[in-house]
Amino acid sequence: MSPSHPPKRPHRPLRPAMAGLHTWAGVLLGWLLYFMFVTGTAGYLDTEIDRWMRPELPPAQYPLPPALQAAHALAYLQTHAPGARSWSIQLPVDRNEPYLRVDWSPAGAAQPQAMWLDAQTGAPIAVRDTAGGQALYQLHWRLHYLPPALTEWLVAIASMVLLLALLTGIVAHRRFFADFFTLRLGKGQRSWLDAHNLASVASLPFQLMISYSGLVFVMFSFMPLIASAWYGQAPGAAVRSFYGELFPPMATAPASGQAAPLTAIAPLLAQAQAQWQGAPVAVLTVQHPGDANSRISAIGNFAAGPVREAGILIFDGVSGALLAERPARQSAPRAARDLWLGLHEGLFAGAVLRALYLLSGLLGCVMIATGMVLWSARRSARQPSVGHALVSRLNPAAILGLPVAIAAYLWANRLLPIGMEARAQWELHALFATWLVSFVWAACTAPAKAWRWLAWCAALGFGLLPVLNAATSHRNLLQSTQTGDAVMAGMDLGFIALGLAFAAGALAMQHRQKVRR
Repeated sequence: MSPSHPPKRPHRPLRPAMAGLHTWAGVLLGWLLYFMFVTGTAGYLDTEIDRWMRPELPPAQYPLPPALQAAHALAYLQTHAPGARSWSIQLPVDRNEPYLRVDWSPAGAAQPQAMWLDAQTGAPIAVRDTAGGQALYQLHWRLHYLPPALTEWLVAIASMVLLLALLTGIVAHRRFFADFFTLRLGKGQRSWLDAHNLASVASLPFQLMISYSGLVFVMFSFMPLIASAWYGQAPGAAVRSFYGELFPPMATAPASGQAAPLTAIAPLLAQAQAQWQGAPVAVLTVQHPGDANSRISAIGNFAAGPVREAGILIFDGVSGALLAERPARQSAPRAARDLWLGLHEGLFAGAVLRALYLLSGLLGCVMIATGMVLWSARRSARQPSVGHALVSRLNPAAILGLPVAIAAYLWANRLLPIGMEARAQWELHALFATWLVSFVWAACTAPAKAWRWLAWCAALGFGLLPVLNAATSHRNLLQSTQTGDAVMAGMDLGFIALGLAFAAGALAMQHRQKVRR
């Protein structure tokens, strides 16, 4: 008699299993990923948005000889911030930092102060208080209103889920390359699937890079046990020891309390450039200015190449002697980490590569949005549930309400009083308040109507921004075009293009609803 064997479990094919994992990985964190992609893509234009939100700034000129600008900056700081704990001078070296800016930390004050200076004359340029494009960039990983420890974990988990969704999507695809050339319009769910596949496949290398490099950004928070294994588990001491070895302090000294004049800055700039084979100094910092123990740091340009690295030289602030040096390239593991960080930020990119970064970010937004819509449409045709009904009603607010909220953020920049206290924070409050209103309104409105009306709101919100710009500043589209102000003209033209795109979407929705009736 043959021995009995337990019945074998039925084998489930790999592709359907990966398809299910792909679907639920995207659905569970789809809205968060969409928020991160939209704000991250907008934040990639942070410098240009900063300029539009500060119309008082003149057209940027860079690079400029650093000695004269550093002299202007030091003259301003010595006059207006003599008792500050530290000074920082941002020199205009490239597109990422196109203006001469000084920052200082007043003694006894929590918030640092900043001022933009004319690079030619050193005269201060009065600009409005605004969160600017940098706030949009920071939103995609800070999320706002949440404690930093929680946001780091949320962003890390979302990045890992995105990477998982991408890998399982590759396995689940039957027609991977064919989908790159397929887009059938007016076919309901088939059209949404085609758009999802096309956006995913066309930007797949970028999405894989951006998700993995995002995990590298939060590696110290996401993998704390690695540090604990070598530095112990004491929460404060272990972390301090770890970071102390990874980012060692350089020639630090406490303030002596004895006054001493600051050394000439031009020879230090020349020495740094000679040591870096002509590479420019991007940032100068002064610790304890006017003190006998002052220290001057010359920092290179982190955005000069794909590896996010720069040399640092520390000088004695009184004698000008070189005290310490940190080379740009320190070790292969750190260079690998810096390469991923540099690829994620894309600050080194030229005009063509920047356009590809921006296009890939937009395709990522389309990929996530169409995935959420497709999931909702499929469940609607099968067995709708309470959860599905909620997602279907709130999808318009999550997907189209966010662009409307960003448009409201830009409108708030021009409509809030210039002298308003905490003005920059109120710009961000306007963004999130508008998004919240769109959720409340969508929850009380039929989805078809919510999609259509929010698309029209986004079209008007962005399309009328050039009119608002002309009404609230002296830099209208015609004037910017005639004077060659490419940034302001490009921003206005970009807003018009966005408005037309959302209007086309709204008209397509209206046409489809008429056909259905």
